[in-house]
Amino acid sequence: MTARVRVIVKLAAVLGIALSAAMATTAGSILIAGPAAAQSASSIVVEGNRRVDAATIRSYFAVKPGESLSPAKINEGLAALYATGLFSDVNISHQGGRLVVRVSENEVINRIAFEGNKKLKDDALLAEIQSKPRGALSKAVVQADTQRIIEVYRRAGRTDVKVNPVTIDRGNGRVDLVFEITEGEKVGVKEIKFVGNKAFSDYKLKDVITTTTTNWLSFLKSTDVYDPDRVNADQELLRRWYLKNGYADFRIIAANAELVPATSGSPAGYVITFTLDEGAQYRFGKVDVVSNIRDVPAANLRSALRMSEGQVYNAELVEKSVENVTIEVSKSGYAFAQVRPRGDRDFENKRINVLFVVEEGPRVYVERIEVRGNTRTRDWVIRREFDIGEGDAYNRVMVDRAERRLRNLGYFKSVKITNEPGSAPDRIILVVDVEDQPTGEFAVSGGYSTSDGFIAEVSLGERNFLGRGQYVKISGSFGQNAQGAEFSFTEPYFLGYRLSAGIDFYWKETSATSYTSYNTNTLGGGFRFGLPITDEITLALRYNLYQREINLDCAVWGDPFLTCAGTASWAIIEAVAQGATITSAAGYTLSFNGLDSNINPTSGLYAELKQDFAGLGGDVNFIRTSADVR
Repeated sequence: MTARVRVIVKLAAVLGIALSAAMATTAGSILIAGPAAAQSASSIVVEGNRRVDAATIRSYFAVKPGESLSPAKINEGLAALYATGLFSDVNISHQGGRLVVRVSENEVINRIAFEGNKKLKDDALLAEIQSKPRGALSKAVVQADTQRIIEVYRRAGRTDVKVNPVTIDRGNGRVDLVFEITEGEKVGVKEIKFVGNKAFSDYKLKDVITTTTTNWLSFLKSTDVYDPDRVNADQELLRRWYLKNGYADFRIIAANAELVPATSGSPAGYVITFTLDEGAQYRFGKVDVVSNIRDVPAANLRSALRMSEGQVYNAELVEKSVENVTIEVSKSGYAFAQVRPRGDRDFENKRINVLFVVEEGPRVYVERIEVRGNTRTRDWVIRREFDIGEGDAYNRVMVDRAERRLRNLGYFKSVKITNEPGSAPDRIILVVDVEDQPTGEFAVSGGYSTSDGFIAEVSLGERNFLGRGQYVKISGSFGQNAQGAEFSFTEPYFLGYRLSAGIDFYWKETSATSYTSYNTNTLGGGFRFGLPITDEITLALRYNLYQREINLDCAVWGDPFLTCAGTASWAIIEAVAQGATITSAAGYTLSFNGLDSNINPTSGLYAELKQDFAGLGGDVNFIRTSADVR
């Protein structure tokens, strides 16, 4: 075997090790003259670079000057360079004791443009792709971006979308990346079917899920298009609905979506079919608690249970009871307690006996809480929803409660809390992954009433002001016979406590009409506090102070019964004689919120009782009471 053949054989071994890195491009290669295992590099020379500094390339390369040039180190250097995404080709060779790294740089994206998109804005599409202006152009990334844009359009109901990426050379290694888009027609959901449902009608189950059918109001919503993720979420909503209503054996056999082609009298659309197996309805049998912690007797925990024997089985009540019992045990100093519900089904009598077993679990502490994905919302806005902090005992119930609170804020499109191992076996890291969503509100409305005439209203609100979780709203109304303005501000965590505080200012002026002979002018403001008693019950306290002035308008005509001559009602005449009156009123609202979600409720009860007492100074005395249940 000649020396040249031996070199080739050894070179083949090196190339085999570097194959995974070289697969990133067809042009990548390693050229080494001499036995690889015995050589060392006195220096590293970089060639071919134009924009990337040579020192930067050396910092990515694993082989240092003077070190032996082993195949493993060559492989690491090549892989590290390709991993940057900055190069389309990398050649490594050994020449006269020097390691020569020749690179071909990827072109740089000058700008990214979208053409043909009307239904989805440029900003929305740019947020979905990986390619970025002033970043390196990668064919693999561009291809992935193309597929991502197609997927985004399909989730918006445009299944016929076509996307063609085009690059325009701008010289000096710069290109414009243009995505040419043909959006196609929107394909909505024509029909939603349920098969196997007997306990609940199709109409009721359609209220449970979030997917809707296309109708004349479709331009106001986006839930009428087929979205696989939404259908999966709908399956979970159906499961929770049935488990809440006693159907413990419920399961979804299949959830299918069929695209029905367009006909002469009907557009194309999806038909979504949920095939269900309801099973039998169960009721609670015997419900009890067993405590394996000596200092925590079971008798002290039974009051925390939310269900009773004979009641229709409800999985949510079981979950809530686990949470309540866990909190009661933790109050006794056992932060590591675990509460496990055990269900025993009586198939013959359709009963489920539930036994809550309380045990002292493993001692695990929260090493730290990491918040990821929040581009707008401040970290501390998220952290304050936790009842546990870094260094505290880990409690899964408390973590689930925090996740539920974060979802109900309405600031995030998605919320997920996971655990990662900490620096020791008894330490864990809580990872909070969130995705911010728009929280601004802009509304324009108009209407007509016999008292105010034509009226228009404009309001601007923000539920997460400056990412601090504060609520701000300003509105103005303008009409023929009325105009006004309002301003509201709410701090949900006043002085760092779970106590909301807010202020309100308002002004309204109405003019006389053919129906009323008087003008009114109201100016006032107030402040309020909200105190959560439990997760469901909230007490709100408020105080309002406002001035109202009523004047007769002698210019009113067209109604012989309303003139300044003396036929106005005695109440109006008396109010005019009093002049401006001041009302000082304090009140409270006691509310119960048992909804399954504050953002998109599908079940539950909301009730509130309001009372206001005027007479704390001022000129007016009254008691006003109202109640609302829905």
